[in-house]
Amino acid sequence: MSNPWHLYAMAIMYMFAGLMHFIKPKMYIRIMPQYLPNHKLLVYLSGLAEIVLGIALCFSITKNLAIYGIVLMLAVFMLVHVYMLSSKKAAAGIPKWILVLRIPLQFFLMYWAYYYL
Repeated sequence: MSNPWHLYAMAIMYMFAGLMHFIKPKMYIRIMPQYLPNHKLLVYLSGLAEIVLGIALCFSITKNLAIYGIVLMLAVFMLVHVYMLSSKKAAAGIPKWILVLRIPLQFFLMYWAYYYL
């Protein structure tokens, strides 16, 4: 475990976020874009991906692959963030200014992951 502590903080963040997909799936299902099929399955798969990628960050043999996976995953999640800006129902009661701030946050999270390559 020779990685910096903040890499492990990122790993824990993704593992926790992924776990929440299984604990509170309805919260994620209601923000899924209507054009995507099988929302429940996609929520569980994305949660599993976050957990697996978070764990993979902790091992030097899988760290770089996990970083690319996280960047790709965050790019795909951008669909949800843009969709939530499209209507009040999709926003799930979250103020518009927070939804707008989530867009640059996604890019920051991508940069944070890419930093460890």
